[in-house]
Amino acid sequence: MSIEKRLKLARSTAPDDALDRVIDAAAREGLLDVAYATIGSPLGEWLVAATPRGLVRVAFADTFDDVLEELSHRVSPRVLESPSRLDEIRRGFDEYFDGERRDFGFPLDWSLVKGFNLKVLRATAKIPYGGVSTYSDMARRAGSPRAARAAGNALHNNPIPLVVPCHRVLHRGGGLGGYGGGLEMKEFLLKLEGALDQE
Repeated sequence: MSIEKRLKLARSTAPDDALDRVIDAAAREGLLDVAYATIGSPLGEWLVAATPRGLVRVAFADTFDDVLEELSHRVSPRVLESPSRLDEIRRGFDEYFDGERRDFGFPLDWSLVKGFNLKVLRATAKIPYGGVSTYSDMARRAGSPRAARAAGNALHNNPIPLVVPCHRVLHRGGGLGGYGGGLEMKEFLLKLEGALDQE
C-alpha cells in the first residue's frame, strides 16, 4: 500500500500513535514538507506550521483554511497535520502566555517573505520582550527611512506573528497602530510583556 493511501486510512481510523508512525513514514519518504497543528491560547486558537528549516507560519483562527491553501501553493503541496512535530513550538507558546518565556528562539523559515518585507521582519524579530519600536524605525533599520507606510504593510503581512513580534511596533506618537489579530489582541500582548500598563 502506498504512503498516500496509508495516510488517508490513518486519518480516519488510526489512534494517535499509529498516525504518528504513518506521518513519520511520510517524512522519511519525502512526502512531508510542511507540518502543522492548532494550539490554544488565552486569545483563541492559532495555527502553527513548520518546515524542516523552521517555523514558517503562525495564523489566527479565522484564517486557517486560507493559510493551509497558501502553504500548499507557496511552500509545498505536502502539508500534513502533525501535532507531535510541533510540540516544542506548542510548549513555547504555552510558556509565553504563562509569562515564563521571553524569547521563542525557534529556527525560522523565511521562505514566504522577500525583499524589503524580509528586511523589515528581520529587524522586527530583534525587538526585545517588553520593548517597542515604531514603523519609521523599522523602515530605517530595513534601509529605507522614508518607507514607514511600506514597513507597516510588511508588518501587516507578517507570516509569523507573535514570534516575529510585529505587535511591538507602534506609531511614532505611541498610538497602537494596526494589528492583524485586532487591536485588543495587540494591547493584550503588550500588557502581557509589560510594554503597556495594566489597567
